[in-house]
Amino acid sequence: MAPIISAVGVGKTFRQLKRQAGFGGALRGLVSRDYTEIRAVEGIAFSIEPGEAVGYLGPNGAGKSTMIKMMTGILTPSAGTLSVLGREPHSNRILNARDIGVVFGQRSQLWWDLPVRDSFELNRHIYDIPDSRFADNLAYLTQMLDMGSYIGRPVRQLSLGQRMRAEIAMALLHDPKILFLDEPTIGLDVVAKDAVRRFLAEINRERGTTIILTTHDLVDIEQICPRLIMVDDGKLLFDGELRHLRATLGSRRRLTLEFATDPGPLTLKTATLAADEGAAKHYLLENEAVSLIDVLNEVGPAHGLKDIKLEEPDIEEVIRTFYLNKPKLAGSAP
Repeated sequence: MAPIISAVGVGKTFRQLKRQAGFGGALRGLVSRDYTEIRAVEGIAFSIEPGEAVGYLGPNGAGKSTMIKMMTGILTPSAGTLSVLGREPHSNRILNARDIGVVFGQRSQLWWDLPVRDSFELNRHIYDIPDSRFADNLAYLTQMLDMGSYIGRPVRQLSLGQRMRAEIAMALLHDPKILFLDEPTIGLDVVAKDAVRRFLAEINRERGTTIILTTHDLVDIEQICPRLIMVDDGKLLFDGELRHLRATLGSRRRLTLEFATDPGPLTLKTATLAADEGAAKHYLLENEAVSLIDVLNEVGPAHGLKDIKLEEPDIEEVIRTFYLNKPKLAGSAP
């Protein structure tokens, strides 16, 4: 099966007019045009298969939004080749629009003063969605996103969480093959974020909708996207699964052993002591091959072990560690 998205050596360079200081500089600017080139994206290459859910990560200014805009046809690449659904996005923007959905967290597709339902009806006419298909999709999306209580209210009266659910529904009414999401949970409360995440995971799993997600909330990635593409300074640093990234960095699992009484200093070969609180001792498991059974065998029955707790490192720790070590780890993906 051909990739649904393919990028080969994709780059994007913006030209910015140099500003001249002072009145004389302003006059020179009227008769000359000196530009500075800014490389937002450089040499990006990846392919995405139909039905994948991919998190596109990077710090501010890393080129994430620029890449999304090129994939949706808003911007034209300066270099390389980019294919979405077998087409060049910027030269087939109208045709591709029928097969993609886009949600930008800071921008709205909904009509501010109209009821949500009316915005959906306008979308039906824009995409020429058959009546039966529109009715089925509307019923499904209303139920799954719990929009029944506010679908008849003007958009301006909605909370941010309600509006974001309506934005996602709007982007899915025409059954797009790909859903692009740029910061879909920004500013939402915990309950609203959870509802959005569960729904996106559901449509990816049950309907096979390909999802491309940029976000600063790493829990979004953990719950929706098994695969990560990580960039910085416009360049690709990592492309692979989160579990592979954990393995690359070393798992650094946290282990807590609780004893009935303080057994005194307890040094283990299988784990590194991080903190000693007497009856509770905290370790780091830095070797992926070490299991709980290995630790229990080394501790033995003589110390009066009462309880044991093992925690995986959270995704924020994994990503933070990656970027701190990026010169060493860049290109480590399979």
